[in-house]
Amino acid sequence: MTQNAIVSKTKSGIKGDIAVAQKPLAAPPPPGYIPIPRRRVLKNLEINGGQRINAWVDSMRASSPTNSKSTSSLAEEHSSWILRHPSALDMFEQIMDASRGKQIVMFLDYDGTLSPIVDDPDHAFMSDSMRRTVRKLARCFPTAIVTGRCKDKVYSFVRLAELYYAGSHGMDIQGPTRDCKYSKDKGEPVLFQPASEFLPMIDEVHQQLVEKMKSIPGAKVENNKFCCSVHFRCVDEKKWSELAQEVRSVLKEYPKLRLNQGRKVLEIRPSIKWDKGKALEFLLESLGFANCNDVFPVYIGDDKTDEDAFKKLRDRGQGSGILVSKFPKDTSASYSLQEPNEVMDFLQRLVEWKQVSLRLRTRSRV
Repeated sequence: MTQNAIVSKTKSGIKGDIAVAQKPLAAPPPPGYIPIPRRRVLKNLEINGGQRINAWVDSMRASSPTNSKSTSSLAEEHSSWILRHPSALDMFEQIMDASRGKQIVMFLDYDGTLSPIVDDPDHAFMSDSMRRTVRKLARCFPTAIVTGRCKDKVYSFVRLAELYYAGSHGMDIQGPTRDCKYSKDKGEPVLFQPASEFLPMIDEVHQQLVEKMKSIPGAKVENNKFCCSVHFRCVDEKKWSELAQEVRSVLKEYPKLRLNQGRKVLEIRPSIKWDKGKALEFLLESLGFANCNDVFPVYIGDDKTDEDAFKKLRDRGQGSGILVSKFPKDTSASYSLQEPNEVMDFLQRLVEWKQVSLRLRTRSRV
């Protein structure tokens, strides 16, 4: 790893104190930082500001599927898409055949995957049945939650200490705080934070955005520790341009940060070479599967940011990526599921498959 990171142990569990590298903002950029001259950034924002805002708004609309197309056109488009990204439930046996003789490792996004997308991100609760399913899954396979949310926030939703958690798009990783048979570290859980020096900057941006968004009804700003999210799901579309302008007015003062977009959310995060795909690789390495051919990672997610993980699986030539979506999308995932209920069905089948495999193995030894 070439990232400037904190890799340490903590005794305080998932909500414990975390060591933070306090460095002056004028310090040399960390390895992996994408250098962008401040003068060029400001010039682009000033000269191309209007075009950039229009591009942002167009992208915001693109992340909000509508039913403007005819029913027959939508059906035809979906049929064509599903041929290229068939249901993971329909293809379950084929996926399991591909995993035979290999260790399955599960990676799960949270919002839109384990819980439904809701208007208020603070109320994106997972169901008790989903929690029971994920708990059973973690007994069968190493399991990680990989999310854009703050790690502590998503843990408060999931409440399963036997999982790996990668919050802030993988910039805040912690291993199980409860004994886990798949953990390679039987002592204190590993902690990995490749963007620790950006914490003061993210806090500044969060405070500024909170003030800016007060004038836009329905906007919600969320501090996800190593990134800051501006949710516009409840904002009138007529106000999207104004919202984008306000975000731009803050972002232009921070050339070391960049803008990404998810489902009805704009996200500001550090310009380092780190994403959910990198987090997937780090977790596989932590589990002892670096450069192994006998591992089968399965990544399930619904968002644009999950594409980095899907692409990583394709590059590795291992495992399966599964996109959760009711609408056709450009994706590097191999398979699809329509909603969290289908995700739960898939995970339950996976647990049952593992249990049957263990019973058959036990009988063969008798």
